[in-house]
Amino acid sequence: QVQLVESGGDSVQAGGSLRLSCVFSAYTFDNRYMGWFRHTPGKGREGVAAFYSSGNRALFYADSVKGRFTISRDNDKSTLYLQMNNLKLEDTAMYYCAASSVATTGLAIQALQPEFYDYWGQGTRVTVSS
Repeated sequence: QVQLVESGGDSVQAGGSLRLSCVFSAYTFDNRYMGWFRHTPGKGREGVAAFYSSGNRALFYADSVKGRFTISRDNDKSTLYLQMNNLKLEDTAMYYCAASSVATTGLAIQALQPEFYDYWGQGTRVTVSS
């Protein structure tokens, strides 16, 4: 059974940094997406960043986080990361790690869409204050 367990959420001041971690188990990631999403009451669920690997690696980011967030994965540690720098008030949200079950070709139009993901973690909260 695939399991995703997030950690690293915290309260931080604007301009600060956090690194989220997602330890995954029983998951085959080749030709599949792994990503980070966030949820707020006002915006709902939003794709933040995605990682796709099939020989080559492709990374996808929401426009709102480009240049500030970095997604990475340590295959030996079975961990997906989201490095978040220069955090803004609007980054406050519950952050979820997610993974797809179906092999795909890695399209930008799919990578940040939640309907292409089948496994979800329990979430970790990030609060950014002024």
